[in-house]
Amino acid sequence: MDNPLSAQNIVHAFAGGRLDRRADLRQRNGPRLIIRLAGDRAVVANRSEAAVELVYFQEPSGRPWVRLGVNENGQTLAAEPIEEKDVPSQYSLRDLRSLAMQGLLPAEDLAILAQARSLLVWHERHGFCANCGEPTEMKDGGYRRDCPKCAAQHFPRTDPVVITAVTGPSGVLLGRGHNFQPRVYSTLAGFMEPGESIEEAARREILEETGVTVSNVRYHSSQPWPFPSSLMIGLIATTTGSRIKIDASELADARWFTAGEINTMFEGTHPEGLMVPKAAAIAHHLIRAALQQL
Repeated sequence: MDNPLSAQNIVHAFAGGRLDRRADLRQRNGPRLIIRLAGDRAVVANRSEAAVELVYFQEPSGRPWVRLGVNENGQTLAAEPIEEKDVPSQYSLRDLRSLAMQGLLPAEDLAILAQARSLLVWHERHGFCANCGEPTEMKDGGYRRDCPKCAAQHFPRTDPVVITAVTGPSGVLLGRGHNFQPRVYSTLAGFMEPGESIEEAARREILEETGVTVSNVRYHSSQPWPFPSSLMIGLIATTTGSRIKIDASELADARWFTAGEINTMFEGTHPEGLMVPKAAAIAHHLIRAALQQL
């Protein structure tokens, strides 16, 4: 039976990629189209106040590039890092968060940028062998680094994060991190630890941060999050309790919200001006799904 809380038709920001990654072709022909990023900012062309266009270059700049895959037209796509001073004057740099949150690019372009950013930042941070300390070499189109001294092979990493909407007798449990935007409350999240299952990580994080014990942890959806390279694993959980004991080192605040309150937060009419994350964030959709249980 399908889970009624699942997100079958939701394409989260940075998900929904259409490229054929074609691992079998990574050692063959060079790229036909290349996107360029300076850190977490992509080179784009401004089309209007409400839209930009991802710029594809046809010649490599000479910097190491990573292969992304083959598009629907059979063209090989790649990505390469640049410096801000090297951006052509007719283009501009826009950070990935803004592009996603403001809906300035279609889903398939955001997915390409997520893949590119995650790979490029991994190469920036892993130029030396973790086994012997020697400089490593990019291989397999950017999906591996080899150590020429000790022959160790290193592969790009993705950090799994559990993010959970909790429902209980008092409503939906939401919290605020210390670095959140003002008045925004969201679902609770934390990195998985070695040896944990997804469910165990969710129960641990919620208990550590709020003192709330949860059960019935269910999968909802997932979202690539290229800051620098995480996978947000969206969950729904339940509790029979309501008492909250905040870990002040983790959260600035946590509280229960009724269905009525959450609806006003979505509508922008909450009497305290409180808000939920925008639709580009998986938390937005987890909160909507949790409302179905109240």
